[in-house]
Amino acid sequence: MKKYDVLVIGELNVDLILNNIEAFPRIGTERLAQDMQLVMGSSSAIFACNLSILGPKVAFLGKIGNDEFGELVMNTLETKSVSTEFIICSNQFKTGATIVLNYGEDRAMITHPGAMEHLTIEDITPEILDLCSHIHISSVFLQPGIHHNLPEILKLAKSMNITTSLDTQWDPLEKWDLNLKELLPMVDVFLPNIQEFLALTKSEDIQKAVEAVKVNSNIIAVKMGNKGSLGLFKGKSFMANPFLNKEVVDAIGAGDSFNAGFIFKYLQNVALIECLQFGNLAGAINTTAPGGTAAFESYNKVKDIARKRFNFQIDK
Repeated sequence: MKKYDVLVIGELNVDLILNNIEAFPRIGTERLAQDMQLVMGSSSAIFACNLSILGPKVAFLGKIGNDEFGELVMNTLETKSVSTEFIICSNQFKTGATIVLNYGEDRAMITHPGAMEHLTIEDITPEILDLCSHIHISSVFLQPGIHHNLPEILKLAKSMNITTSLDTQWDPLEKWDLNLKELLPMVDVFLPNIQEFLALTKSEDIQKAVEAVKVNSNIIAVKMGNKGSLGLFKGKSFMANPFLNKEVVDAIGAGDSFNAGFIFKYLQNVALIECLQFGNLAGAINTTAPGGTAAFESYNKVKDIARKRFNFQIDK
């Protein structure tokens, strides 16, 4: 038994979220937002918090600044029972911050990376990895300090019999500079959304994207929003229907919550279709409250939302 079920390696920042925007802003204009929240952000941290609430023992490895935003991040992670013992606090760099503009079911974001850009492979030691059974890496394009060292990190994990998952997230520069043929054999679960999957494979449609990676991949779970999710494994594909929320508060963290639900079931060694279904459910639950973690206040609350809003009974 390892000390932690999952070690999350990723970015850390806060989100300044603006909701109920009267219209999407244009250059040279000003719009009003009727709601504002300052919360812990980052895809990696949302994943870590929501997975922890579901039950696994989760630790985080990342870098923040020695400032109020960093304190908010640390406090939020600890409130969600995520271990912060491997988080590095820098006096040189500020904690990252993202301004999120929510409009309908879509959004636009501007991010100051800050300290997250300065996490390096030297910070990811074998001694830390040896304490966990699984590592999840996310938002690699926001972390140039580890972006091009992904093969080394994954090789080290596999040499230690640690399972791995990867969600690259969006590339702000839209260069999509990743060698999937090299990486995917070392990734047990690859978790892109449909837009990222097409961009990473330089494909025009999902069929061509699948063809581009199926020889090199293990499990791939493609998030397709209100269309559900697509799973790929050993040449077979599986579609899982969505859980639709008719009263979406916002979609921040829905994909990260899908990841949390999927990995929660993956760690239990259940069938791929069950992983996909629970991922869809977790993503839908996420949209019932603002921000990425509010709906995941406790496991009992998650079960209650699943039963009342989506007519789904979570047994364990």
